[in-house]
Amino acid sequence: MVLAMGAAEVGGDVMFKVLEKDLLAENIYRMVIEAPLVAAKARAGNFVIVRVSEVGERIPLTISNSDAERGTLTLIIQAVGKSTRDLVQLESGDNLRDVLGPLGTATEINPDVKRVVAVMGGIGVAPMLPLLRAYRKAGAEIVSILGARSKELLILRDEVEDLSDEVIIMTDDGSDGEKGLVTDPLRRMLEQGEKFDLAIAIGPARMMQASCQVTKEFDLPTLVSLNSIMIDGTGMCGGCRVSINGETKFACVDGPDFDGHAVDFNELVLRQGYYRDQEEHAETCQTFGRE
Repeated sequence: MVLAMGAAEVGGDVMFKVLEKDLLAENIYRMVIEAPLVAAKARAGNFVIVRVSEVGERIPLTISNSDAERGTLTLIIQAVGKSTRDLVQLESGDNLRDVLGPLGTATEINPDVKRVVAVMGGIGVAPMLPLLRAYRKAGAEIVSILGARSKELLILRDEVEDLSDEVIIMTDDGSDGEKGLVTDPLRRMLEQGEKFDLAIAIGPARMMQASCQVTKEFDLPTLVSLNSIMIDGTGMCGGCRVSINGETKFACVDGPDFDGHAVDFNELVLRQGYYRDQEEHAETCQTFGRE
């Protein structure tokens, strides 16, 4: 674990400059952050915790890409609450207060895996990209299933296509690709006898759960990345605990990758909603503050 230094110094404090920012879809942004020590050590599966200001909330974000030579991290942010909305208000040239990482256990890339089916929905494509790069580098064939509610919410499509041998697009409303769920082509391929060594499913918890239910029927090993609530990111607070085969694990240090067939997804969904009232209260206070 490294607290990145040397990005910029303001008043004696180390700061982390926003180098690039662009809008990918409604409320979804890509930011490139200067954080050279984190970038030098980041691996597929790692994440960071950032703070916008001294009084800001700690926000866990997957490292979607890292460039050790340039000293940068690429982060994908969905503005869904006060803290993430504060984050995406930053512009190129602004500074973040903290970037802590790389955190989590890096994904173990199995060289024996020769064919991968990657199932991703929503912003799940962001943590999927480093895994696709790693398996592509290892020589695996990759079939990707990329889903969203509509064409307007499909993000990072070009990046997925560049890393995949085949890409299947799914939208809930049929505005692009096939109409339906990401599990539809997954089941179809497996029922038709297509063989894979590994499935990777990343996205909303219920999407990962549904994908794992399909792959379990066909005894296909499945990796998922869990986005449970995190506070400190080092295993001390216990806020990110998840149940894996009935045993308590911490997503921040034991994960975020886990055997999808062993995850208690119902518990995960319940825990994800623990602080919903507080989040709504913060949003309300922010709205009144603007008025």
